[in-house]
Amino acid sequence: MKIVSTQIARSVEACWDVFVDAAKLVTWVPGLREARVVSRRADKLPHEIEFIHANDLSYALIYDYDLEQREVSWAPREGQTGGLRGFASFMPDDDGTEMTYGIEHDEGRKAAERALDDPNLLIAAFARRMHEDRD
Repeated sequence: MKIVSTQIARSVEACWDVFVDAAKLVTWVPGLREARVVSRRADKLPHEIEFIHANDLSYALIYDYDLEQREVSWAPREGQTGGLRGFASFMPDDDGTEMTYGIEHDEGRKAAERALDDPNLLIAAFARRMHEDRD
């Protein structure tokens, strides 16, 4: 698993709220056209999300949350191949939040798909989104 970290000058709560909001994924994930919530947990957080990218790549991920630790993890549906799994965590630090992001690709994931999921690209895009939008 490739793991990267960055500092974001926003609160843990602000970062968490944007990251777990499926409707906001298209505002920061490069090339993502749609993120559709397939199912939700009892606490209303997304359980399964279907993703459609500009290159017609589509897949679904199952999400799990550690609310106390402010960590979210994801993995492909059971039996799905060519997917990815990963996690994001948000920890308070002196200047706001330290975000850690990890991605691991299944063997069947194509090179072009792996490029879309580069953790350096994704964490930079999320940090930019948080710094530019102060909602």
